[in-house]
Amino acid sequence: MKKEIICLLLCSFVFQSIGAENNLKWVEKARKAVFSIITYDKDDQILNTGNGFYIDNSGTAVSDYTLFKNANRAVIITTEGKELPVNSIMGANDLYDVVKFNVDFEKKSTFLPPSTLTPKVGDTVYLLPYSTQKSTEVTKGTILKLDTIDNKSYYYTLNLPTTDKTVSCPIMNAQGELLGLIQKSAEGDSTSYAIGINYAEALAINAVSINNLALQSIGIKKSIPDDESQALGLLFLASSQFDKQSYAGLLNDFIAKFPKSLEGYLQRATYYINIGNETNYALAKKDMETILKIADDKSEAHYDVAKLIYNYQLTLQDSIVYEDWTFERALNEINEAIKERQEPLYVQLKGDIYFAMQNYAEAYLAYDAVNKTSLASASTFYSAAKAKELTEGSDKKEVIALLDSTIARFKKPYGQDAAPYLYERARVKNDIGEYKEAVLDYNAFYDAMPGQVSAEFHFTRMQAEVQCRMYQQALNDINKAVELDPRNVVYWVEKGSLHLRVNQLDEAVKTLETAIKIDTENAPAYRMLGYTLVQQNQTDKGIVYLEKAKELGDEVATSLLQKYKK
Repeated sequence: MKKEIICLLLCSFVFQSIGAENNLKWVEKARKAVFSIITYDKDDQILNTGNGFYIDNSGTAVSDYTLFKNANRAVIITTEGKELPVNSIMGANDLYDVVKFNVDFEKKSTFLPPSTLTPKVGDTVYLLPYSTQKSTEVTKGTILKLDTIDNKSYYYTLNLPTTDKTVSCPIMNAQGELLGLIQKSAEGDSTSYAIGINYAEALAINAVSINNLALQSIGIKKSIPDDESQALGLLFLASSQFDKQSYAGLLNDFIAKFPKSLEGYLQRATYYINIGNETNYALAKKDMETILKIADDKSEAHYDVAKLIYNYQLTLQDSIVYEDWTFERALNEINEAIKERQEPLYVQLKGDIYFAMQNYAEAYLAYDAVNKTSLASASTFYSAAKAKELTEGSDKKEVIALLDSTIARFKKPYGQDAAPYLYERARVKNDIGEYKEAVLDYNAFYDAMPGQVSAEFHFTRMQAEVQCRMYQQALNDINKAVELDPRNVVYWVEKGSLHLRVNQLDEAVKTLETAIKIDTENAPAYRMLGYTLVQQNQTDKGIVYLEKAKELGDEVATSLLQKYKK
């Protein structure tokens, strides 16, 4: 019995509550870093209550993730009873149940500095609770076990009694330095656990955090990453995944954090322009002016503004242009950029602006200049080819030469990335009567796809094959076209015409009868069917179809009737 009493006394001594006025002089100041937290759901109803504390003098604080899960907003209550909003979430981990966030930091507040000492099993620790009283009682315990986890931090197993009300309260060493935060214990006895402060402190948001489920479950806005490149990556991903309001808030936060970054103003101006209306255009104009004002590299600033106005003009729906946002203004801006520095990218945009203005000769000159630089690519040679083709009086042979340079940028066997350019070269060759060469390019396009082509492609290649008397290939293509698009009467009529051309009269009749079933008002189908029947010595029957074609306005049918009708 005496031994049991002694044991109880020893346990009582280990877990005794120690007043702040005793030997732990740091307690009175440290308690001001601890606060109460209230989270609210999307209906602004109280979701949870708990604890947290500041870890630096910039308002960075930590707590348990569970407290914030599904929260739409949150506030803290300081030891002085002041209520402050949680501004943003800076990181979260649901596995270790910890969250980092930002709150306004007041002069009267303090923060808990992380320990610089290496903890050891057996060390004494103190649990510092939230309290609005000057006399704060701390609970004493010891470290039972230390596990090393991510971010070079520790996971503590403690001989320290805790309750649900002490979750996310800080644990301190005897010197008043922060070790970690208490986690919810399922043991129901004196054993408790704490996540090391280094782990919580290292939580961060980066470009891929947009897909973090723990962060997604918190409705409070997220902080911008400290690294500008990561922040830009986050902006890029958010532009397609966030709603307009959330994305606008993110843009504003980015600019507030990186006020000298031109990209932030550029992205926000783009956002305003895409929304449209005069109010947003005015906001975009202010961002453009800021870009021109703050840029160290004026050439880049003029390029950015030129591109904004160029893109605005391309998507312009209304006939009324906002102020001077014309292609001419865009051209002036890009010329200013080129005056500062002869960048191929600037010259490329100059070509694009001229092309949009339908000044194809000037566009070609710009693209040709780009093609003599390191920026030359398949797309720049193709741009030059299109500009040359649309320039009045241009030589189509020169267009083909430019398309040759385009395709030379790809290695054989050609893949799908080369396919559009092969098709374009085939089209131009076909236009100038180089039918065999056109068919070769169409074949290369077919292989590059590979074989995943439309009925229209087969119809187009068939027309070139007919021109160079490749009749069997032409029949194969037109048969494939009607197979892929059996309701297209144009294909059936062309198929009938081809059968007639190669003297397959029975096939021609069947094909043209099908065409008439699809479109009972198709004059060419009646005319060709009538002519085919006449060739089969079914003149009377053929005359009926020719008269129907004439009735539908087919002039060729009229001349055929004069020849065959007695």
